[in-house]
Amino acid sequence: MAWWRRKKEPLEKHSAEDKVSVPKGLWSKCESCGEISYTDELIQNLRVCPLCGHHAPMPTLERIAATVDPGTWEERDGDLRSGDPLGFHDQQAYRTRLNKALAQSALGDAFIGGLGSVAGIPASLGFFAFEFMGGSMGSVVGEKIARVFERAVELSRPAVIFSASGGARMQEGVLSLMQMAKTSAARARLREAGVPYISVLLHPTTGGVAASFSMLGDIIVAEPGAQVGFAGPRVIQQTIGQELPKGFQRAEFLLDHGIIDRIVPRLELREQLGLMLGLLGNVTPAAAE
Repeated sequence: MAWWRRKKEPLEKHSAEDKVSVPKGLWSKCESCGEISYTDELIQNLRVCPLCGHHAPMPTLERIAATVDPGTWEERDGDLRSGDPLGFHDQQAYRTRLNKALAQSALGDAFIGGLGSVAGIPASLGFFAFEFMGGSMGSVVGEKIARVFERAVELSRPAVIFSASGGARMQEGVLSLMQMAKTSAARARLREAGVPYISVLLHPTTGGVAASFSMLGDIIVAEPGAQVGFAGPRVIQQTIGQELPKGFQRAEFLLDHGIIDRIVPRLELREQLGLMLGLLGNVTPAAAE
């Protein structure tokens, strides 16, 4: 028999209030390499993974803040809202989907247009909001894009549009498809006026947006790894019955095949846009001020 005996202490009970919980959203995991980062630090790094350089999706308002010079942004056409011209209803009514997207994103629609300066150069700017119904292009989005080009002509300012879209908005049928022609015509008037236009392709830029104004820039740039194309790779592969090349429809593939002009990392994008705008418009930041 052992000459000692362990005294069994009752386990200390902790209440739910004593438990330490990690706040939701404190950490973010990279979709590419799995690196764990503080979310606040990732946001400060413009949501670019510090380990592998993966460009995570960026909320539109953060994109505007990272692109436009502080104190110069003026949103325009923010009161425009999508209607329901077809009375469309699938699993949900189109109006219900619009209301949900508005509540979740706090944005009026899938595009924000306005005026501001980039690296000291005034420009007419537009930003797709992918968080609003996948950045789909309906009648209101098409109208806002056309107005970005029209303001550029009126004010003799270069136009810059950041595209991130799943394509035309099916709930508006042919009215949505008409926006491809409408935006392309507005871009053509911009070209006739001799005003430059830079198109920035984000991940993803697909469907009717990729098949219209977004590929008509005087300079077309893309973020690293962005998927750009009309139909998705899986649809194309099933249609033609062939294996697609590695990296098909990615920005690097498009650059190699001469479809886009440059790939610019997000952390360098504002500075590079300023340089390109200065060259295209024969304007320097100092002169613009």
